[in-house]
Amino acid sequence: MYALGVDFGGGACKATLIDEKGKTVATATAEYPTIYGENGMAEQNPMDWYYSACSNIKNVIKGINADEVKCLCFDAATHTAVLMDENGVPICNSVYWTDTRCVQEKEFLKQNYKEKLFDKCKHEVDTIWSLPEIMFVKNNFPEVYKKVKKITFAKDFVRGIFTGDFVTDYIEAQGSMLFDFDERVWDTELLSLIGMTELNMPKIVNPLDCVGKICKEQAMLLGLSENTEVICGTTDTAMEVFAGGGVKVGDATIKLATAGRICVVSDSYVPDKNIINYSHVKDGLYYPGSATKSCASSLRWFRDTFGGTFEEFSKQAEDIDVGCDGLIFHPYLMGELTPFANPNLRGSFFGVSASHNKAHFARAVMEGVALSLRDCKEYLEQKGIVMAGQIFIIGGGAKSNVWRQIVSDVLNLKLISTKNNDSSFGSALCAGVHAGFFKDLDHAIFTAKEVVGETLPNQENTKIYDKIFKKYKKISKFLNEISNEQ
Repeated sequence: MYALGVDFGGGACKATLIDEKGKTVATATAEYPTIYGENGMAEQNPMDWYYSACSNIKNVIKGINADEVKCLCFDAATHTAVLMDENGVPICNSVYWTDTRCVQEKEFLKQNYKEKLFDKCKHEVDTIWSLPEIMFVKNNFPEVYKKVKKITFAKDFVRGIFTGDFVTDYIEAQGSMLFDFDERVWDTELLSLIGMTELNMPKIVNPLDCVGKICKEQAMLLGLSENTEVICGTTDTAMEVFAGGGVKVGDATIKLATAGRICVVSDSYVPDKNIINYSHVKDGLYYPGSATKSCASSLRWFRDTFGGTFEEFSKQAEDIDVGCDGLIFHPYLMGELTPFANPNLRGSFFGVSASHNKAHFARAVMEGVALSLRDCKEYLEQKGIVMAGQIFIIGGGAKSNVWRQIVSDVLNLKLISTKNNDSSFGSALCAGVHAGFFKDLDHAIFTAKEVVGETLPNQENTKIYDKIFKKYKKISKFLNEISNEQ
C-alpha cells in the first residue's frame, strides 16, 4: 500500500510516493515558470501547477496497482491566491507571494487597518500577503476582477480539480490576511476590502481532513483509483517543518529554498511585526519564524543571469577563501522580510575588485544568504525564541556541502541533515497517517526520519564571519535607508 504527497514550490512541483513503512518508493519533479516583469511583478499560471502534478503523479505510480494508492495530499507555498469565475476557472495568473507591486495597497492598509490586521492576523502588513495582492488586481485590473466569483489558493485549486471540493485548511488561511487567526474564521470586514464575502471563500477544514476522492475523469487520466482518498493538506513550510523532524517544542528548521526560513516549534505564537506566525500540523503547536526573501532564488538568479550550474557553483566556492576576499552580497533581490519588512529594499555586491572572479561571486551569494539568515536568527533570539532542541537543515540548498557548511559557520550551529525532508515527503506522511500506516504524526516521523549527517561549525571560520557580519549590518542599514528615498 502507498501514500502520495505532491508539493508546489517556487519553481517546480515534486511528487513523493511512500510505502507503509514511510520509505520513499519514487519521486518525480517538473518545473514551471514564474513570469517576472516591471515593478516587481511575479506571477504564475495555475494550470502549470495542475499539468506538472499530472506529469509527476503518472511518473511515480508507474507499475503500481491503482487500488494500492490509498491517499493523496497536496501542499504549496502559501499566500498565492487563485482568482476564479463561478465555474472555478482561473480568470488570470496568480500573483505569487514574492511579487512587490502592491506597495500602494500595503500602505493603504497600514494607514487604515494596521491595528486590526495585526490583531486579527498576527502579522504586520506587507506585500507578501494575499489581501494586498488581491487588492492590487482589483484596483489595477477592474474589468478582470469583475469576473471573480471564487477565491482559493494554489494547492486547493489543483486539489479541487481532482476532487471537485472547494475547501482550504486553517494554516493556509492564516497566510491570506483575510482570516481571524484565533477564531479560525474568515473575517467579514477584511473580505469586504476585496468585495467578497464568506460565500466566495473556501470552507475551512483541518489539514488532515478527508475532502473527497479522485473523480472519475482524473482517475482515468492519471491511472489512479476512484477510491483513492484525498486529504486537504496545508502549506509547504508547515509540511517541511514536520518532515524535517521539527515536532517538539524547541526543535527548529533552517530552510534553504526559494526563500530562507528559520522556524522554531513552539506551544504559542509570538505576535511581532517581523515574526511570521503559523500553526503547526500538530494541533496546539506553532512555528513562529523569520525569513529572508531571496535565498536559493538568489543563486538561481545568478545562474540564469551569468550561466553555470548549481553543482559548478558549489565546486568553485570550495576553492574560495572564507569571506571571498572582501566581497559581500546582500540578497535583497525582491525586497526583504526580517528584520526590515521593506519591499523596496534591493540587493548589492560590496567590495568588488579586479581580483574577483565568477567563483568569488558564487560563494559571495551563498555567504550573503547565510548572513541574512543570521539577521533572522538574532532577531528571533531578541524576541526570546530560542532553538533549544534539534536543528534540522532542509531545502534544496542544503544539498550543497559547501553552502551547508557556510550556514553552520555563520550561525555557529550544529545542523542535522535527514534523507527526506521536503514538503512533498511531509504531505506523503500525512497521507500515510490518514491511510492508517501510522497511528499519528509523531509515529510517522519516528518511523520515517533518517538522519544522514551532521554539519559542525568551524570555529575559526565563525570568528571570521563574526567580523564580516558587523560590516554586513552596516551596509544593510545604509541600503535600507537609501531604498526609501524617492
